[in-house]
Amino acid sequence: MGIIEFYKNKTVLVTGGAGSIGEALVRTLLKFNPQHVVLIDNNEAATYDLEQDLRSSRLSTFIADIRDKERIEPLFEGADFVFHLAALKNLPMCESNPYEAVKTNILGTENVIDICLRENVKKVVFASTGKAVQPTTVYGASKLLAERFITIANVRRRDYGTRFASVRFGNVLGSRGSVIPLFRRQIERGGPVTITHEDMVRPGIVLSQALKLITSVGELARGGEVFILKMRLFRIAEIAKVMIEELGPKYGHKYGAVKTEMIGIKEGEKLAEQLITEREQQRTYETDEMFVITPDLKELADVRRFYRDLAAKGEIKPYVLRDPVFANSVDIKRVLKSLGYL
Repeated sequence: MGIIEFYKNKTVLVTGGAGSIGEALVRTLLKFNPQHVVLIDNNEAATYDLEQDLRSSRLSTFIADIRDKERIEPLFEGADFVFHLAALKNLPMCESNPYEAVKTNILGTENVIDICLRENVKKVVFASTGKAVQPTTVYGASKLLAERFITIANVRRRDYGTRFASVRFGNVLGSRGSVIPLFRRQIERGGPVTITHEDMVRPGIVLSQALKLITSVGELARGGEVFILKMRLFRIAEIAKVMIEELGPKYGHKYGAVKTEMIGIKEGEKLAEQLITEREQQRTYETDEMFVITPDLKELADVRRFYRDLAAKGEIKPYVLRDPVFANSVDIKRVLKSLGYL
């Protein structure tokens, strides 16, 4: 079954539906001819703007917070699929407001799980992050716990039928709060472009890749897996260099006029981020486009066996650690063009 047929005539609910990924996901889902798309977000302005822009009879928008279980529970009634994207994501803000991150990213996720089980939602896809791997920040730790909640919820599904899976994103290039829009604003002002460290690297994907991954997982998931798109690594300093060269003249700045400034690594920030731990590698498989980490819970042994059987048939491969693939200036320019910057 193709992706379009999978979502056709279904009711899909998206938490955090007015965020960068959520908005794009809602727009994509509406193209799949669903019966209904339900958007939940606590950002009034962004939700209103999206509603006015789309004006679709198949879209219902609600101002609601996943922390408020009593408020959101009726909104899940009749949902076939749920994409849980709502989260606090800003690293410094989560560090200085840790309990707020816990209430949204952990307790809010538990609310979503409980409601989805009670409403017999078919599948739930949770948006996680590479920062959940061996976390050193409040944001990463909160996402790791939420990811574990999602996996263990599949043990409870035996009484309900709901399947839960996670998608572990790298940096979604160009999304709200990412370095590319920040660098663009800094270049427009004439600099400086602030870089935390010259050796900082991040796995990155563009929004279209993120959408392809998260919608396909809705179809593929058997329960408890973590899916990761194969991504190139981007050197943050190289992104800044290319953007200054390409956008500086566009904003009227002479060559060499826009400078960079090293501001130092933020608290808990890593120079490089892993997407798969050594322990996870032993139960990870790969397709041409993604890695699939199978659950390690004994109660979900059937899921691990399913992927082992696929590997034995040669349909997918066991994971093999390879040298990372770095994006070059041509790749960065291609990303900037896709974002409409060039």
